[in-house]
Amino acid sequence: MAAEAKVQEEAGRQHWDPGRYARVARFVADLGMPVVELLAPKPGERILDLGCGDGALTKKLADTGVLVVGVDASREQIAAAQRLGLDARVVDAENLSLPPAFDAVFSNAALHWMKKPDAVLAGVRRALKPGGRFVGEMGGAGNVAACIAALTAAMVRRGVDPAPLNPWYFPTPEEYAGKLRSAGFDVRHIELFARPTPLPTGLADWFDTFGEAFLCAVPAAERAALKAEAEALAAPALRKPDGSWFADYVRLRFAAVKP
Repeated sequence: MAAEAKVQEEAGRQHWDPGRYARVARFVADLGMPVVELLAPKPGERILDLGCGDGALTKKLADTGVLVVGVDASREQIAAAQRLGLDARVVDAENLSLPPAFDAVFSNAALHWMKKPDAVLAGVRRALKPGGRFVGEMGGAGNVAACIAALTAAMVRRGVDPAPLNPWYFPTPEEYAGKLRSAGFDVRHIELFARPTPLPTGLADWFDTFGEAFLCAVPAAERAALKAEAEALAAPALRKPDGSWFADYVRLRFAAVKP
């Protein structure tokens, strides 16, 4: 009974291990440069990096000459960002209460982890100066659909309903543009596009890194078998003939302005 209680307590949670993240998911920061280009940072600007993770992309922003503050809900990731010499702080983006001191708010691969988008957008707007920019990229409608389908099927076979555990918010462009406008932003650009992404260490490691909220719903001793079964189910869609894996990423990229 104690083991079952522990599984229930951990289910739905997502923890971040900076070392594992750097090994398995460095592509997240490496593929973020087009969003930086859309931001077009200018030296001396004050920019908030919302969901900065371990600071890899935040550091690239800082190297352009901007004054950047990184925030993230993960203490472990913030500690890693601080080790890079960054101004990084533990902050809950769904309860963002910063004064209007920023020329821009930037976010890469983080907003889809925040399931209260209206609260996030209200906080972002408060943090921006008049005329300030909000530029970001997140998972959009259809993101990692094959990954989710395989993991879901493997869990259902074990009698676990994964729907309540899903930690992600993947909106359509129309939905997110509507939320931006409702929050008081002028939408300047929004697009949804497929970006199949090679996985450097395979799909099982991707499940470990990004799917912990699902995996924790089963006892630890069963997770390896669960991941192996999910891999087998996903292989026809996501494994290449040479044995390498990719994830079926779909990204939503946008730029908006606070009038």
